[in-house]
Amino acid sequence: MSKPLPHDHIIPFKDSEKSKKEQVAEMFDNIASRYDFMNRFLSARTDVGWRKKAIRLMRKENPKVILDVATGTADMAIMACKLLNPERVEGIDISAQMLEVGKKKIEKEGLSSKIHLQVGDSETINFEENSFDAGMVAFGVRNFENLQKGLTEIKRVLKPGGRIVILEFSRPRQPMKTFYNLYMGIMAPQMARWFKQNKDAYKYLNESANAFPDRQDMVDILKQCGFSDTRFKSLSLGICCIYTGFKPSS
Repeated sequence: MSKPLPHDHIIPFKDSEKSKKEQVAEMFDNIASRYDFMNRFLSARTDVGWRKKAIRLMRKENPKVILDVATGTADMAIMACKLLNPERVEGIDISAQMLEVGKKKIEKEGLSSKIHLQVGDSETINFEENSFDAGMVAFGVRNFENLQKGLTEIKRVLKPGGRIVILEFSRPRQPMKTFYNLYMGIMAPQMARWFKQNKDAYKYLNESANAFPDRQDMVDILKQCGFSDTRFKSLSLGICCIYTGFKPSS
């Protein structure tokens, strides 16, 4: 079940002897202070709309307790509170510096009583079984050191019938594919350098997105991890996809 996939071996720093998990944490610690700005700039704020669409898929279940895995700077957690009004959102991430940025945003929004952040690993989530009504991951599953193990762990902490919502980059089809490859392979790393960001981080984004199992392949992996009613929805001509599934009720 938890055998590493080819994508799991894509790492940010080719000359480092650290594990993928350690490298990803280091990478996000280094770019945390300008992560939100670069996200908005590089996507022309399209990512905000993507996140809203993903969160709104959970409205039908009206989740009261939500887990946000790879929460980063807490964009999804904050947006979920505004759109779904849950009782509590627990956010975990392996980057302490990203969480520090997120905590400041949460305090500014007056949501400190509803959103709680802590350093945490998707493969060993520090919560009991059947703890959450829903789980979400935005642009984080491609950073898992072992994708299947992380997804299986999320399922463990969901309540029976709980929904998982994943937002992740995918490989667009033509005619968008050529432009996207040019943008991600050349323009995004160059712009990151102009803004004095870590160029390796944006090269890794491109490489990990290209290697990540998308569309039906990702749906099949969710099934293998024990989720039911799994499906995907393509957004913005295939630049990213929303994946959903449920922990079986029985």
